[in-house]
Order: sequence, then C-alpha cells, then structure tokens
Amino acid sequence: MTTYETVTIPPTGKHMSTIIFFHGLGESGSIWAELLTNLRKPNTKIICPSAPKIPLTLNKGFAIPAWFDVSTLNEDAPENESDILRAVDNVHAILDEELAKTRLPPKKLLLGGFSQGGALALYAALTYHRPLAGILIMSCWIPLHKTFPDAATNNTNIPIFQCHGTEDPVIPYVWATRTSEILKEFTTKSQFTSYEGLLHRTNEKELADVKAFIHKTVP
Repeated sequence: MTTYETVTIPPTGKHMSTIIFFHGLGESGSIWAELLTNLRKPNTKIICPSAPKIPLTLNKGFAIPAWFDVSTLNEDAPENESDILRAVDNVHAILDEELAKTRLPPKKLLLGGFSQGGALALYAALTYHRPLAGILIMSCWIPLHKTFPDAATNNTNIPIFQCHGTEDPVIPYVWATRTSEILKEFTTKSQFTSYEGLLHRTNEKELADVKAFIHKTVP
C-alpha cells in the first residue's frame, strides 16, 4: 500500500461522519480540505489525501501529483488498468483504516473527488466491499468503463452526485454525459447535474449543490 500525505480537518462537534475526497491532477489535498470544511456539518470529519508525484505520460514523463498514470485524455485511449487498480486498493485501505479507527458504520463515510480524483473515488466506491453513504464526483469520468457493470461489486444503490461544467476543456462534457449513461445502467440513485459555461473548476452554484448533497447524505 502507498501511504499518502493527508490533510485532516477534525469535526468541531461529536464525530458522526467522514468525507474522504481526492483532488485532481497537479493539485494537493489542502485545497479541497479548506473548501469542504465550509460545506460540511460540524460533526463531519474531512480527509483529503495528497497524491505522490509520479512521471506522467500525459505530461511527457515529467513528474506531477497524480493518483495513476494517464497517457492521453482521448475517450477511447487505452488506460493503465494495473496503475488504476493499485490506486483503488489504496483507497480501500484508507476506508478500512478510517472505519477501524473511528468505529463509524460504513454508511457514515462519503467518498468523493475532482477530475482524476473523482474517477478514482467512483471506481473505488463501486468496488468497495462495504456500503458507503454516497459518492460525490466532480468534473470526472468513469475509468475502465468497459468493465462495468460487472466490476461493480457494491454501492450501486447509494446516492451518487455527478456534476460537470458544459465547457470543460480538460474532461470534455461528452465524457460526463457518457459516464452518466453508463451509471444509470446499473445504479439506482445517480444524479447528473451540469453547469452552463463552467470550465474545469467549480462555481458558487455547484458548491451550493455539493453542500446540499453532503448535508442530505451524511446528516
């Protein structure tokens, strides 16, 4: 297992739930930890791991923070399955550790991420062996999509909130709609919300919707 550096924001009230959130390429956990702190309830803990720097094929081999290697952002390009599954195993280990440490029921853990972190969170949640509270995915795609629905071993009946900007130049909007279509084939509570004109980032409307989802999913 790879041990990630992690930014953890403790709850300000009695610990009742945890959000584990994974950042996008080139980012760090601190950015999202600060943002999510303003969207949570007082009894919710925030855990935001930071990806290690790895040589990224997409970046001509230069090292940047990334959860797994990516060679291209073309929709039908081959994916590095072994690298993705190694990262997924790490996420499962983080979930196991949080449950063992806190004794919280799995249904009190919300898993999420942005961009590559969202792709990782989505695959990890759908293949985790315990029922989670929900899945929050922002500006991302479903990795190894041809392995679904068979790859989904759990968490197909929990709330999934997918959000994406219509003008995203990094992860094209068509990927988002395709991801939504795939999810609806085998999940029962997936919701897709688009944001007109939004690029590969967040805005106030999206964050308000994310806050509402968090408060509804981990009350």
